[in-house]
Amino acid sequence: MMKFETRAIHIGQEPDKATGAIIVPIYQTSTYVQKAPGKHKGYEYSRTSNPTRTALEKCLASLEEARFGLAFSSGMAAISTVMNLLKAKDHVIACDDLYGGTYRLFEKVYKDYGLEFSYVDLTFPENILKVLKKNTRMIWVETPTNPLLKIIDLKRVAEISKRFKLILAVDNTFATPYFQKPLLLGADVVVHSSTKYLGGHSDLVGGAIVSSNPNYYERMKFCQNAVGGIPGPFDCFLVLRGLKTLSLRMREHEANAMEVANFLSTHKKVKKVLYPGLRSFPQYKIARKQMSGFGGTISFELKSNLAGARRFLKNLRLFSLAESLGGVESLADHPARMTHSSIPLNLRKRLGISDNLVRLSVGIENIEDLIEDLRRAFTLV
Repeated sequence: MMKFETRAIHIGQEPDKATGAIIVPIYQTSTYVQKAPGKHKGYEYSRTSNPTRTALEKCLASLEEARFGLAFSSGMAAISTVMNLLKAKDHVIACDDLYGGTYRLFEKVYKDYGLEFSYVDLTFPENILKVLKKNTRMIWVETPTNPLLKIIDLKRVAEISKRFKLILAVDNTFATPYFQKPLLLGADVVVHSSTKYLGGHSDLVGGAIVSSNPNYYERMKFCQNAVGGIPGPFDCFLVLRGLKTLSLRMREHEANAMEVANFLSTHKKVKKVLYPGLRSFPQYKIARKQMSGFGGTISFELKSNLAGARRFLKNLRLFSLAESLGGVESLADHPARMTHSSIPLNLRKRLGISDNLVRLSVGIENIEDLIEDLRRAFTLV
């Protein structure tokens, strides 16, 4: 079997049969000529399928070692499609540290359609048993979580999900398939925001689902077409381009993130650093067991208050203050006021998403420049 780096460049991306083009063409078309009613060459309408999207879906499936892949217009469109595996009155158990957009979708949209949600700390998988109900149908996991970077033991969670015949869905955005393969650890469905590391250049919005379960795939494929949250061919082209360098970028993201985490850990103005690659991290051993790398995202708490955090963020130059993560450039985020502001204040406090928490997406710039940028920003805290 081809190695990861080779599959990222070649799977689904054979030279174009018509012209010999080495790169998959951008099939910028909405419809396709048919020889007779219902008789076509595999494509009839681009909401249903498009050759550029097909190439991306094949490559994504290969990188996650899955049978099937689906591409979407955003990570939230992908998550919404996974939720279409459920019906009204079904119950979902989710990890309590979630991306704010996912929490908002669950609480403000799908609750209105009759789904029930329970949020628990899944770093202790036995907590699932405390909230399990007769109508529980799914376990929803992020690992590493956003923004506290908790690591959840996927094998243990998968054992419980199999015992009770539940769907185990895992958001693998932070780790990417280069560092973690949830399907091989027992997950049924994996989702990505391809906006982040998969695309890798902060120039697109997209999402993805992979699975090896044919029944789940057929349902989600039907919903992809029926609901229509599909990416355009140019966005698919951009993600495919990003995948070609994913392995290179992830190695560099991780190397820089480790240097930044070590720097922050010894800084007198930092209260706590959250990064799975640090031996002091609570789930370090689990991360070592189920991941081949620790990623490029770090969260840390300043010893100062909100005003100090604002001064720190304002004084950054290379770390741009912006939402999102996973691009080649470094970004800084204030979760409580930005990406996780949709989570109620009392819940943020209980989880530890404080006003002095900062999340860094460490890019692939020169590490000396990044450290110097952080050092300068600390002078105003």
